[in-house]
Amino acid sequence: MSVRHALLALLSEGPKYGLQLREEFEARTGEVWPLNVGQVYTTLQRLERDGLVESDGSGDEGPQKGFQITGAGSAELAGWLHTPPDLSSPPRDELVMKVLVATQVPGVDVREVIQAHRRYLVQLMQQWTRIKEEEAGDDLNLALVVDAELFRLDAVVRWLDAADGRLKRAAADPAPVAAPAAAPLPRVRRRAGSRR
Repeated sequence: MSVRHALLALLSEGPKYGLQLREEFEARTGEVWPLNVGQVYTTLQRLERDGLVESDGSGDEGPQKGFQITGAGSAELAGWLHTPPDLSSPPRDELVMKVLVATQVPGVDVREVIQAHRRYLVQLMQQWTRIKEEEAGDDLNLALVVDAELFRLDAVVRWLDAADGRLKRAAADPAPVAAPAAAPLPRVRRRAGSRR
């Protein structure tokens, strides 16, 4: 999450103080992502250094120092909002890594590992569903966050189910036949410094 851009978005509504920005950030994100006030001020200092916000000129560095977005900050915010995130490479996902590692560890039943994580994810989905039913009805931002989390968790559960099925099929047919040559697939862009 870009705290930098979230603060620019809040400042696009008008001048605000650091503590006010923290409170509004938490309220606008459904109070799901707490923000340390020190992180707010550090980010504001960087934004000011980069010419994206300006302070009200008071010498105070305390909670009453006001900030406002600059023209360059508005342009930065607009660019960020309209630029899709780079999703061309898979993120490092700890659960994917665990499953991959579990396939190689002697004495570990990778399918048991998958089921343990699947049960946990289903419990999380139930918790988020309760939050959606009990708290998100009147809070649009919280409802959007809960929906996003439910869809994300559902995708992870579906991946675990697919992985479990693939492992089951691989166990039933331990000698895979080499696939015939096919048209080359597009290359996944590797991160800088990765092995080729």
